[in-house]
Amino acid sequence: GAYYTKEDITGYISRNTVVPFLFDRARKDCSIAFEPAAERPRPGNTRGAPAYGVWRLLADDPDRYLYEAVRHGITYDVHEEKALAEKRELPPEIAAGLDDVAQRTGWNRPAPPAYGLPTETWREHVARRQRYEEVRAKLAGGAVTSINDCITYNLDVEKLAHDAIAGSEGPELVRAFWKALRRVSVLDPTCGSGAFLFAALNVLEPLYTACLDAMRGFLDDLDRSQRPHRPEKLGDFRKVLHQVEAHASERYFILKSIIIDNLYGVDIMEEAVEICKLRLFLKLVAQLDTDEQIEPLPDVDFNVRAGNTLVGFTSLEEVKRTLSADLVKQLALPRIEERAEIADRAFRQFRAMQTEHGMDADKFAGAKADLRKRLDELRNELDEYLAGDYGVKVKSRKAYRQWRDSHQPFHWFVEFYGIMHRGGFDVVIGNPPYVELTTTNRQYRPRNFLTETCGNLYALCTERTFTLLHQRARFSFIVPLSIQTTARMNNLQQLFIQERRHIYLSTFDVYPSKLFEGAKQRISLLISTERFDKPQFWTTPYNRWRPEERNTLFSTLLYHRSYLAKDCCVIPKLGNRIAEQILAKLDKYGSASYKKNFTVPSFYVHRIPYNYVKAVDFIPYFWSEIDGRKKSEDYKPYQPELQGASSSLLAAINSNVFFWWWYSLFEGYHCGRHDVFSFPIGIQEMKDEICENLAVQATKLMKDYKRHSGRKTANYKAKGKVEYDEYYPRKSKHIIDEIDKVLAEHYGFTDEELDFIINYDIKYRMGLSDPSGDED
Repeated sequence: GAYYTKEDITGYISRNTVVPFLFDRARKDCSIAFEPAAERPRPGNTRGAPAYGVWRLLADDPDRYLYEAVRHGITYDVHEEKALAEKRELPPEIAAGLDDVAQRTGWNRPAPPAYGLPTETWREHVARRQRYEEVRAKLAGGAVTSINDCITYNLDVEKLAHDAIAGSEGPELVRAFWKALRRVSVLDPTCGSGAFLFAALNVLEPLYTACLDAMRGFLDDLDRSQRPHRPEKLGDFRKVLHQVEAHASERYFILKSIIIDNLYGVDIMEEAVEICKLRLFLKLVAQLDTDEQIEPLPDVDFNVRAGNTLVGFTSLEEVKRTLSADLVKQLALPRIEERAEIADRAFRQFRAMQTEHGMDADKFAGAKADLRKRLDELRNELDEYLAGDYGVKVKSRKAYRQWRDSHQPFHWFVEFYGIMHRGGFDVVIGNPPYVELTTTNRQYRPRNFLTETCGNLYALCTERTFTLLHQRARFSFIVPLSIQTTARMNNLQQLFIQERRHIYLSTFDVYPSKLFEGAKQRISLLISTERFDKPQFWTTPYNRWRPEERNTLFSTLLYHRSYLAKDCCVIPKLGNRIAEQILAKLDKYGSASYKKNFTVPSFYVHRIPYNYVKAVDFIPYFWSEIDGRKKSEDYKPYQPELQGASSSLLAAINSNVFFWWWYSLFEGYHCGRHDVFSFPIGIQEMKDEICENLAVQATKLMKDYKRHSGRKTANYKAKGKVEYDEYYPRKSKHIIDEIDKVLAEHYGFTDEELDFIINYDIKYRMGLSDPSGDED
């Protein structure tokens, strides 16, 4: 990406993609370690709970795998030397509100540091506590028996993997994890300077170390044992450790092995590729303490490569389709595949030479030259085929060279033949570019993408990723929020359905803080599992935070089951059960009808809400030095079809429930006609007394808006001096809450649901976390 990606983001993405894949692969080779075992009693559970091999770790010590931020203020150690924890009880005045909504008068106050995370209110603390108790009960009861559950409940999967290896009762599980580690292929298809490859390196390194330590432990136990055993027993462990001992630095060996065997990157910018390789070299050199430890640096020219991820052949089938009209050229297909296979054998030999101690420099240089020659020949032939498909006259060397320079084709099935021949990469992670196709089409044009209609490169990169993965593989990207909130992305959303993967989406606003400093980009972190029979979507609420909350942002994420709303092409940002219940009640109703052509509007809605959606039945004051007195373009006019419904709809659009619905479904920035038209109000079914009550509250609200308004002045280059009236819904929140109480009767909300709506995101909406109170 164009902006620096912080390590908390790359770390979250990497560990929740790389580690789950390692679990899947280890389970394939050592299934017994992941299967149910006999029941045995557990502390605090006299009935006993099933122990599930690796999963028994979660049941034996649930708190160990819940991040400290999740447990903060809820548990505390009663014995410093033991992992025993007791629950810290809530103060009586806060606990009183657990079962009685009317007793929650103090829940919006800041929780003291002994209980609360930075800026956390009692309401947030109680929600975190309830989530903790729910997840902990599942862990203690042995209900979590899959690595995907660990993503859902946001557990520390790195710690779980390390403990599974270190605590393995037999060598089979260690052997399975070691095999998975040595073979896992991690790709960043738009790698830039390598932030995500470094994150993967940091995830893999301690697991390599854990496996080596476990191997030593088993060999020590075997050597100390007096029982007879075959000389070749654990011979594979001895061989691995002997290979490690041939190097002066174990950590250097581990990092070098990961860089050579596990990490792959592609980027269209050659400069970025060179920086990425240089950073990897520097990481290795930093591990050397003495001159005696120096050994040849790895050559990653064939791991990290320059090229266009979106232009080029990913399979021989694509080449075949391109040449379908040329029978003569089709005869070359078997030869291309054979040459690609030979090149891959040369690549595997070249890679193996780099981990050998005492490598012959001349042989190494010869192997590299041979590999480069073979790949260049294949690239040239495939480039000509692809250029012809683009309509380029290959015989015109100038035109061909221009096309090649601008498109920089990258043929995946040749460059990474061995990986693609096995079905594809195991893990793909990264931050694809957020660039409109109208911009890139002037330089190069990708072809044959279903997501071309989405109009942005990140959609095409996501689609390309699906062609680079095998069925059991996983991937994770940082993408714009539009992936789940705009109809333009429908083809990409449908691709998720077709892929039948489980998709996790955690979403992040830009106010009051941003994931990327210097860029107001609303973000979704997308994590995809392996393929299943049916697709699933899991989402978090729309996250907002202040700088002091950043350290706990990812460890406290909450996921809840969501879905693709086909009528409006959005994936709702839920995060909890109450949000799901409220949305289900809203979805029972239809939206109101509005006139397309009218002269006198009933009301106006501000197109850019912040904390509140502002709708008014008057024209707010606006004057500019150029145009004089006029209506501001920020207020868009609306006229309902149903006579007498204007005041009721005006009240509803100002409500907390409308804000929550709009903020949960859409981008949380523009509130346009589509959003207003889509609101499920059920005006036709609404009782007369409810309509009348809403109209009364609308009148009160308009008067209060005017009473608290303020005249502002600004100067712009294009408009000159501008004067306008600004409104502060926060000061009218008591009236807005009354509107929600009326709507609660209409929708059938419970007291708990109404309390959720009225207090939704109240810390930011009411300025409770901002000493200045400037939150409107």
